[in-house]
Formats: sequence, C-alpha cells, structure tokens
Amino acid sequence: MTATAHETERERRWRLVLGPDGAGGGGPTLTGGDAGMDAALTALYDAGGRPQSRSGADRAGGLGASAPSVVRWLGDIRTYFPDSVVQVMQRDAIDRLGLSALLLEPELLEAVEADVHLVGTLLSLDKAMPETTRETARAVVRKVVTALEQRLATRTRGALAGALDRSARTVRPRPQDIDWHRTIRANLKNYLPAHRTVVPERLIGHGRTARAVKKDVILCVDQSGSMASSLVHASVFGAVLASVRALSTRLVVFDTAVADLTEQLDDPVDVLFATRLGGGTDINRALTYCRSRITRPADTVVVLISDLYEGGAREEMLGQVSAMTASGVRFVTLLALSGEGAPAYDRENAAALATLGVPAFACTPDLFPEVMAAALEKRPLPIPDTA
Repeated sequence: MTATAHETERERRWRLVLGPDGAGGGGPTLTGGDAGMDAALTALYDAGGRPQSRSGADRAGGLGASAPSVVRWLGDIRTYFPDSVVQVMQRDAIDRLGLSALLLEPELLEAVEADVHLVGTLLSLDKAMPETTRETARAVVRKVVTALEQRLATRTRGALAGALDRSARTVRPRPQDIDWHRTIRANLKNYLPAHRTVVPERLIGHGRTARAVKKDVILCVDQSGSMASSLVHASVFGAVLASVRALSTRLVVFDTAVADLTEQLDDPVDVLFATRLGGGTDINRALTYCRSRITRPADTVVVLISDLYEGGAREEMLGQVSAMTASGVRFVTLLALSGEGAPAYDRENAAALATLGVPAFACTPDLFPEVMAAALEKRPLPIPDTA
C-alpha cells in the first residue's frame, strides 16, 4: 500500500469512527458499503443517547418510531457487522433509544439476533407482552436456550459423571466390583519382587449405587433485574442437572418472595417465563426455604447465585449459611453466572461469607461444570484469579 493509499484508508477509518459530526464535515466521502455502515452507526450512536419517543419528534436522527424502520436497521447491521457486534449494537439500541416497547411487536422480534441479553429484556417485558407477541417471544427464548444447552450440556454431564463416580468408590467392594487399576496403584508399596506380585492391603471399587440418587443440589437464584443473564444460564444448567439420574436437583428463584420451579425443570423455557425479573431481594427468606428442603446435609450442595445486595435480615441470612455449612452442606456462592466480566456486588456481605469459609466469586458458564464437580467431591473450588 502506497503512502497516499495508507493515508486515505486511515482517513476513511477515522471518518467511520467519528461520524459525520465528529469529522466536522470533512474527511473522505463514503460510498457503497461504507455509506451503509455509517448510516447504521449514525442512527444509533449520533442520536444523543436519549430515549426515543414513539412519535420521534424530539430528535432529527435515530431509528424512527415504527417497527418496520427498526427491522430494516436490524437487517442493515447484520449485513455490515459480525454477529458479536450486532448483538452489542442491539443492546445499545434498547438502552439508548428506548426500544423495549418495540420488542413487543412480532415482526421486530423475528428480525432480532437472539442472545442472552435479549432474553433478559423479553423476560422483563413479559407481563406487558400482548398475546400476539408471546409465542414469537417464546420462540426467540427457545432458540437461545437450545443453543446454550447444546454448548454446555455434554461438558457438564461429563464433569458431573466423573465426580459422582469417584464419590461412589468404596474400600470394601464385592469381588466383582473391584477396580483393579486403582487398587494396584494404591498398593504399589506392597510389591514383592521375589513373587512379582502386589499384596492388596486396600481394595478400591465402585459401590452398587449407580441408579440411586447420590447427591442433592439446590440452585438458589436471585431474579432481581441485574441478574438477568445469570438467571438464563442457571435455568439451562438446572435442566441439565435435573437430567442426571444420580442427582436430585431443585431450582428456587427469589426476589422478596420465593418460588420453587423444580417441577418445570424439564423445560428451561417454562422456567424462564415463570420468573419475574426486577423487584427487591430477600436472600434470607430464600435460604430459609432452601434449608427447610435439605434432608441429607452431608450429600447436599447449595449454590446461591446472587449479587448479595440483601434487602432482608442480613445477620439472619449469614446465620442460615453458617448453620448449613456446620451441618455438612457444601455451600457455593456465585456473584454471577455469566460471561460479562466483573459484576457489581455487596462487598461487605461477600467478605462476611468468606469468614464463614464460603468464598463468593463470579463464574462463567464454561467454568460452572468444574465448580459443580469440585463441590460434589468436596474439593477446593476452582476460583478464578481476579488479580
């Protein structure tokens, strides 16, 4: 590339970054795809960031007031940008231009690139959603949920199967249940060279409980508005865990009230539409309910997914955690179950839980299977390094 061509390309890029106003009316004239890309960016980011009125009379730019114009814009951004950028621009359009109301129109929903954030928005709009839109919204949510299940289910079941198999080992196995490979490794110190044999002082095998429920898992999920992405992932993981025969899985969601959605775990879409994003937070009430459902403390894992902003009785909440851990429950606190980076959370409550031996940390969906496997085996948790 010649120096002149390089300079022209640099001017073109700066023109796209700054927009027509930022470029001061100067810079190269954009044509073709560049002009379309610039128009799509201008409609969103040069609109001032104020909520768009339905009439559109309060600004010159923006996406316009009607769903058809938004659908055209959604088609444009998919033409010019990759899916990851499209999803970011959609979220920005919802936040900056007040397009939540337009998501209640079926033709717009059908044009949107579905992702976890869009699902959270739809769930928050559920009560205001007309019947003409509800089925379309469910189809959008199901598309996202199905994609998440396909990506996460196999890895999760594999990690849990290994953890549950190891938890079922016994040192007093029947002859046909002896695991000879592990038994030999455990008794190598007893090798007799003269006889070229190992004397097995300790036998290792698998118990005959493959079809029995070995562990109980309770997912206790905060459904306040800030936890939308975590709620979506928790619902998917709840369905996956419920499909593992050796686990008894319960899903509890809460705000200031508590709802047990265990009976709906066979379909995470039903779970999501049974939630209600927003409202206050009463972690103590939720943990009180969860504790009342524990029958085998030593074989129970409780996973609290919350930003820990407690609106109820803080000391009683900490008391519930302390009582559960003292009884043998493995308690895990996740500040978020998403891939959105460091979440906002109540640091004082997180520190108080840490003093009880319950570290609180954010967990990505890809890490969650390892966290659950470690919790089931009562190993140290794979806490991400946040330094």
